[in-house]
Amino acid sequence: MSTIKNHVQLIGNVGQEPTITNLESGKKVARFSLATNEYYKDSRGEKQTDTNWHTIVAWGKTAEIVEKYVAKGKEVGISGKLKTRSYTTDDNEQRYVTEVVADEILLLGGSKGDK
Repeated sequence: MSTIKNHVQLIGNVGQEPTITNLESGKKVARFSLATNEYYKDSRGEKQTDTNWHTIVAWGKTAEIVEKYVAKGKEVGISGKLKTRSYTTDDNEQRYVTEVVADEILLLGGSKGDK
């Protein structure tokens, strides 16, 4: 019998400089946004772009790679899993966030302005 797994693969461009947090345990956690694009033709036959934004979280050694090599505009490949967490706002409202927890990050290229 086949096992269903929580696995995500994305290729896109980093939306902002990653934020790195050093935890008391000595581990690092990195967070950044990733833009992925889907292209299609509208009813007039004109090419359109649909951009989706994803929050990426990396821990430990993967976070160290992010800190050293990942920057705004860089094209990267992400392999990981979806994780939903909740938190309470200052107004005592419960919020939910779905993030991609990266197991692997593949450095694909520079930003569009790099040569």
